[in-house]
Amino acid sequence: MSALNLSPLDPETAPEAVGAILAGVAKNYGFLPNLYRYFANTPGILKGYLALSELFGQGTLTATERNVVLLSVSRENGCHYCVAVHSTVADMQKDDPAVTDAIRNGTPIEDPRLEALRQLAVALTRDHGRADVEVEAFLAAGYEPAQVLEVVLGIALKTLSNTTNYLVETPLDTVFAKRAWPRQ
Repeated sequence: MSALNLSPLDPETAPEAVGAILAGVAKNYGFLPNLYRYFANTPGILKGYLALSELFGQGTLTATERNVVLLSVSRENGCHYCVAVHSTVADMQKDDPAVTDAIRNGTPIEDPRLEALRQLAVALTRDHGRADVEVEAFLAAGYEPAQVLEVVLGIALKTLSNTTNYLVETPLDTVFAKRAWPRQ
């Protein structure tokens, strides 16, 4: 049981409206991540998270850049689960391990463009949108103004997952254990 007294659900135990969705998630990933099992308690958050994930993936940021946003926000929010997940994703995408390690450790990324992206994601998260200096640096690094809003979309996505993981104390899936990160 979680801090909210919610149980993780499976396709067979979830409300009918989300059982098939969970089965699809399990098929897509090859297993059913614990986060989605908790999301299933509230169909709107499960459906919303999946929709936002798809929309975030359709933007102009590269897969590496999207993961920099998601990992940076998760670290800023102290989410042990999502830091491990997005570190694993970075490994699977063959992203530069130095970039992932820098984000996990809270140190600057050597690539100035990715560092501007990391700083923007962290500042927008920490300061609730008040990040004029970081926006200017992001744009100076060669990003487009509309991409600032893509970062905001990534933050919204991680707000759903990071907050849920904190509230329900989501246990880390074995698949992500190699990239475990201590709770902050």
